Amino acid sequence: SENPSVTLFREYLKIDTVHPKPDYDAAIRFLEHVGTDLGLACQKVEVCQGRVVLILTWQGTNPRLRSILLNSHTDVVPVFEEHWTYPPFEAVKDSQGNIYARGAQDMKCVSIQYLEAIRRLKAEGKCFARTIHLTFVPDEEVGGHKGMEMFVQRPEFRALNVGFALDEGLASPSDTFSVFYGEKSPWWIKVKCVGSPGHGSRFISNTAAEKMHKVITSFLAFRESEKQRLNSDSSLTLGDVTSLNLTMLEGGVSFNVVPSEMEASFDVRIPLKAFEEQVAAWCRGAGDGVTYEFHQKCMDQHVTSTDESDPWWKAFSEVCRDMKLQLKPELFPAAPDRRHRRGHPAIGFSPMNRTPVLLHDHNEFLNEQVFLQGIDIYARLLPALASVPPLPAEG
Repeated sequence: SENPSVTLFREYLKIDTVHPKPDYDAAIRFLEHVGTDLGLACQKVEVCQGRVVLILTWQGTNPRLRSILLNSHTDVVPVFEEHWTYPPFEAVKDSQGNIYARGAQDMKCVSIQYLEAIRRLKAEGKCFARTIHLTFVPDEEVGGHKGMEMFVQRPEFRALNVGFALDEGLASPSDTFSVFYGEKSPWWIKVKCVGSPGHGSRFISNTAAEKMHKVITSFLAFRESEKQRLNSDSSLTLGDVTSLNLTMLEGGVSFNVVPSEMEASFDVRIPLKAFEEQVAAWCRGAGDGVTYEFHQKCMDQHVTSTDESDPWWKAFSEVCRDMKLQLKPELFPAAPDRRHRRGHPAIGFSPMNRTPVLLHDHNEFLNEQVFLQGIDIYARLLPALASVPPLPAEG
């Protein structure tokens, strides 16, 4: 009695694509089978060893026009199974229709919603001027460096002739649907403190730990101020403030040895480029021998227009108005793959309202009715986007 689209979704969730050893081969075989069943053209591009991008294509009637790209990633983040009510790769559905699995929200739901919307449209005999490409990419959850970042450099990506893209968004606990026109810049910063070593029984001066204490205090004080700013102003979203977290702390060799070096790693998501001046000041204030380096520093803060004069946004927003969907445009608080695809408009949208935000969290779930509503939404959005009239640059 289960809806076949829900069954397909649960089958995909059961494929274990968790890091550090995602079963990408099984995911690609599964998605390729679905695409072939739908009559979509299939292409596989190995961007580096063991990392394949799957492209499924629904050819438009006017291939000279720029295409619509529907992107999703196949990998998911690790789990701590002891904190889950149900096994995270069994896609258990409870009596309320909630489907529990890693990837239920981030973002295997969207992958299947794309495919099932296309299934419905093809069954209705529809065809559109613009070609629709679906890309399923690896390694998004670890930065996309062996996934989308490499793929966009290849001729196979350029041949897609992308004009507009849809990618992942976030769930929304309210009635509104979050839609993301840009994202904050991800900065991964490692601070190294060098100081005097010695025996753990002595009060040694100028230690690495003392300096690290000053650095961490400065970083976390700023974190608290941004958190308070977000909580005190209802007009702000997470995309409007700088998020900051201490994610790794390293140093020391023994209980009784004062270490000569310590390192702290911070994950910072920033809407303001002036933040680096503050980082440098905090490190200087901690003393001599304190340095920092970037393990990731995205500086491109390109955003997509949400003005009704923009043909892509107009097509997107008109469908949502017709369906009485309340949209909340925001900056995305994280760093999805679309940051690697600059040069064309892109919207982050995962149609999940009245749903707690559980990406990367324990007991990640999506209700089957919310999932099915998402298919309805994409089945309306895709025709509108793929039928946008030729733009001036397209002749």
